[in-house]
Amino acid sequence: MRYQIRIFLFLFLIFILNNLSAQQVCTGALGDPVININFGSGNTTFSNPLSGNATNYRFIAGTPEDGDYTITKNTNGMRSGWHQINNHTPNDPNGYMMVVNASNTPGIFYQTSIPDLCPGTTYEFAAWITNILNYSGIKPNITFSIETSAGAVLQSYNTGDIQDGPTPVWNQYATTFKTGSQTDLILKITNNGPGGNGNDIALDDITFRACGPTIIPSIGGLADKNLSICKGTTGNYQLSAEVSSVYVEPAYQWQANSGNGWTDINSATSTETTISLNNLIPGVYQYRLVAAEKQNIGSANCRVASAPLTITVNSKPNTSASNNGPVCVGANIQLSATEGATFTWTGPNGFTSSDKSPLINNAQLNMSGVYTVTATLNGCTSTSFTNVLVLDPVDASTSFNSVPICEGTSTRLFASGGTAYKWFPTEGLSNPDIADPIATPKETTIYTVTVSNGACSATATSEVIVIKNAVANAGADIKILSGQSTILNGQISGDNVSYFWTPADYLDDATKLNPVATPPSDITYTLHAISNQGCLSSTDEVFIKVYPKIVIPNSFSPNGDGVNDTWIIPVADGFPNAKVSIVNRTGSLLYQSNGVYKPWDGKFEGKDLPVGTYYYTIYFNEDFQMFSGWIFLSR
Repeated sequence: MRYQIRIFLFLFLIFILNNLSAQQVCTGALGDPVININFGSGNTTFSNPLSGNATNYRFIAGTPEDGDYTITKNTNGMRSGWHQINNHTPNDPNGYMMVVNASNTPGIFYQTSIPDLCPGTTYEFAAWITNILNYSGIKPNITFSIETSAGAVLQSYNTGDIQDGPTPVWNQYATTFKTGSQTDLILKITNNGPGGNGNDIALDDITFRACGPTIIPSIGGLADKNLSICKGTTGNYQLSAEVSSVYVEPAYQWQANSGNGWTDINSATSTETTISLNNLIPGVYQYRLVAAEKQNIGSANCRVASAPLTITVNSKPNTSASNNGPVCVGANIQLSATEGATFTWTGPNGFTSSDKSPLINNAQLNMSGVYTVTATLNGCTSTSFTNVLVLDPVDASTSFNSVPICEGTSTRLFASGGTAYKWFPTEGLSNPDIADPIATPKETTIYTVTVSNGACSATATSEVIVIKNAVANAGADIKILSGQSTILNGQISGDNVSYFWTPADYLDDATKLNPVATPPSDITYTLHAISNQGCLSSTDEVFIKVYPKIVIPNSFSPNGDGVNDTWIIPVADGFPNAKVSIVNRTGSLLYQSNGVYKPWDGKFEGKDLPVGTYYYTIYFNEDFQMFSGWIFLSR
């Protein structure tokens, strides 16, 4: 009897321990969260304190001490003995969590009401907790209690000691319970150990979700829950689900989600339904089966849902094939495709390539034709074509390699071998865009013509050699005195030019460009420049003015004997604008003649000047410098 009692007590203890610490997660399908407590989200590091009687701990917007809590995004910069962690809520860097520094007195540190559950329905409760201590200290030990408003405990779950360690670990603790007629419940979370050296936690993402039968959905009877199709795919797919026996009177509803949330599909209320793939635009389409007791199927708080079936409609790659043609024989063919992840090219002569933009070197005439590319993206394909044209090379030629012309004349260029022509340089051409322009260059020019047939081109050249005309320049007119010589300053220009002077009189060599001339009187010489190429010749003249030799006497005797009575300057009468002045040794002006010279008689104001030396200055014209000297007057 005692042995039986001991066995009973041992089994009872195991039951109690399992009830307190073993996870009782839902093994079937879960519904959407009826309750989802994630403590909100915001832009500041710390949020506001919890409202109402959620906790009797003291709120602090900073590092909590024993018996304090905070609502924060992270623990960065808090205690050195704490892990630096962020909130747990997936994909929400701005989400908050509750950080608790345990009070010295064990007790409830968080509680909240759980309203609007469904009667007679199994739920899974779950919460995420991490021990934020980064050294070995007092271990948090948490009890979750789900109670009615009257205090009756529907489920109690204990986490056991939550271990600390060098790396922070978020753990989800979960249990299931079933409601009775009471559907407004209370969640209480108790820390069973004292604060002080440890017992510090972070709490986040508390959820209540309906728990139901196992639901195994499939698309077309396939095990894979994901289907990928291409835009334009038509036909129907059957969605089906295997549902385990849990509900007394089960009811079902298929739902669809195309990105805006789950909505019911009309009349899809069995474990099988058919959907049409016609006219689906690219995107992600999800389907699921929700289930509940028949009387609860209309309430989202009461039903559970299968894992979603996903149909992804992919766009076909809108690829476009092109090439750089037409190309010439010997050039490269560049094929190009646009959209796609992989590519398959085919073409003439068994050509294949998997490059997006393959390059074909040394094009030949037999490479002309249609090239096809098939582009693949996300399993979808599209095909495009491009026609490559390979042309014969252009044989450019001109009518001459070089031709001479006289300066100022023209010649006609001529090119052949194509359908379009472009000459360069354009200076001196009547039209650089025709095959046979008229060329009138000022200098010898090599003209290059580009001959093309619309795609291929080649070049040829014609040189126009400009022969410069013969140009004579006899130089500026010259003035000399009788008996003097001068050098003619002849100049010529032009190509292959001969020259000579006429007349040859008084020249040392009439065939020299700069002969010495000694004419006794005025004379005009002509320089002749002759083009030996038959181009224009020319002449130019130079006039040499020969003045008489100037001799100025330095004495005269105005004594009335009729001999040398006046100071005569032999050549003065040849200078109509001469100016003669005579002064004494003190510089006093005694005589002056302007214009045609009047010989001086040795008088000043009608009286004879005494014998002596006097001084003169004579200006003949601009061709001579001023003459100066002395005169001796005797009686």
